[in-house]
Amino acid sequence: MINKFKLSACALFLGMAGIAQEVEFTEYDLDNGLHVILHQDNTAPVVTVGVMYHVGAKDEQEGRSGFAHFFEHLLFEGTENIERGKWFDVVAANGGSNNANTTQDRTYYYETFPSNNLELGLWMESERMLHPVINQIGVDTQNEVVQEEKRSRIDNAPYGKIIYATGINQYVFNKHPYKNSVIGTMEDLDSAELPEFIAFFEKYYGPNNATLVVAGDIDVKTTKDLIKKYFGEIEKRAEVERVNIKEEPITETIKATEYDSNIQVPAKIFVYRTPSMKEKDAYILDMISSILTDGRSSRMYRKMVDEEKIALQVLAFPRSQEDYGTYVMGALALGDTPLETLATSIDEEIKKLQTELISEKEYQKLQNKFENRFVNSNSSIQGIASSLATYNMLYGNTDLINKEIEIYQAITREDIQRVAKEYLNKNQRLELDYLPESAKE
Repeated sequence: MINKFKLSACALFLGMAGIAQEVEFTEYDLDNGLHVILHQDNTAPVVTVGVMYHVGAKDEQEGRSGFAHFFEHLLFEGTENIERGKWFDVVAANGGSNNANTTQDRTYYYETFPSNNLELGLWMESERMLHPVINQIGVDTQNEVVQEEKRSRIDNAPYGKIIYATGINQYVFNKHPYKNSVIGTMEDLDSAELPEFIAFFEKYYGPNNATLVVAGDIDVKTTKDLIKKYFGEIEKRAEVERVNIKEEPITETIKATEYDSNIQVPAKIFVYRTPSMKEKDAYILDMISSILTDGRSSRMYRKMVDEEKIALQVLAFPRSQEDYGTYVMGALALGDTPLETLATSIDEEIKKLQTELISEKEYQKLQNKFENRFVNSNSSIQGIASSLATYNMLYGNTDLINKEIEIYQAITREDIQRVAKEYLNKNQRLELDYLPESAKE
């Protein structure tokens, strides 16, 4: 009886947790095309104001890589009403925090304040959109910042060219601008003239190319009035023409070698080009990653690290993007293990997924993992704000914040086998030997 009571209580708790995950929101458009999403949660006196612009590295002109990421920095320089270099001071002085990030597909800026500073957050983001100061001193200053970021995160970071895909995408994409890195090249940034930066802002940073999200301790009506006050008069820009470049399928194995002066342990990496993040198959690849490398009981970890003792670490993860994704998997060699030994072992696990259905027990464990991940997702106001903007802009469906778990729940064992057969084939991949710089000798 006690055990039954415990099980019932546990089921009730999980059911309540699932209900608690429901994120209610209101969304609408201003006349200038700005899409607005509001989420009211009055449990804590904090609010996040975020603006996501539909511009990323893929939108850059050939020979001008790195512009979107550069603007992630440049638009903190100052505005006509915020003194140069004082943006972070204003935020900190009012009890807030802020940041920004850039991907191939979008750029996102946000501030989190005590909720009594909601108006300040909206004013600052409208300032960023309406009249930032873009001048030569700002460009020169941020050029130095970006160069240092590139050195610290990629050039001088172990496995940086895998983590940030600078040693991957150039091989997997031929025509699509995903072949370029988000951070770009310093040569492109150095050679760009000030009018080019101004033109990039005018093209991409208008209200009709943005989503504004306000999440947290707000009153919806008051917030709508403030948004109209600060954003309503910003003029609509010309519509942005979206990138529409199709890649031919990869039909022959691509072999490449990259060197890294920051590592001693070589790695064998396989990379496959995969569908858009909006496709069901992208979700299935996410599940395959969990099967292969999520935790010590995962297939590749148990086999290659524990049993065969040929790998120091294993990895498998999808990098989901708006137009195409990539699926990266591999292993770091233990001791003097040849990279081909790692390749053979990884291929055995791929083959197993292609020829055998995963067991019902493994399938249920997988579903439990993803349901638990859903329950624990969106645990912060900042996270909810980012998710709402992302689902709206890149997926075209804001309510995925509540419904995405249903996509995972609908995935079958047969789906997993089908996707492994369709995408994870030798003739459809990059085979990358990732070696220490000393291996050149």
